[in-house]
Amino acid sequence: QVQLVESGGGLVQAGGSLRLSCAASGRTFSSYAMAWFRQAPGKEREFVIAITGTGSITYYADSVKGRFTISRDNAKNSVYLQMNRLQLEDTAVYYCAAGSMISSRRSSYDNWGQGTQVTVSS
Repeated sequence: QVQLVESGGGLVQAGGSLRLSCAASGRTFSSYAMAWFRQAPGKEREFVIAITGTGSITYYADSVKGRFTISRDNAKNSVYLQMNRLQLEDTAVYYCAAGSMISSRRSSYDNWGQGTQVTVSS
């Protein structure tokens, strides 16, 4: 098990940028694939982006390709989500998740953070 704590959410204007961080506890952080999901009001939680334990492979939802980037620092037990050219539709609660393999499926991730709100204004 690993505990996850997100930070960095906030209010940003459309076209702007924001960087989310997720800090993980535990000694085996590098063995986990990490992902970001998001949930907008009234909608299901959806996959955004993921990265393997070594950071060698990343996987993006089509909606964020070219705008969002995921990275990790295993020495700091952290994963990051850099969001550029934010759009109104990106408004959601963003969740960090850890699992045994990289996937876009929610069920592949056993560990979840509490979420951080990102609001994009016009």
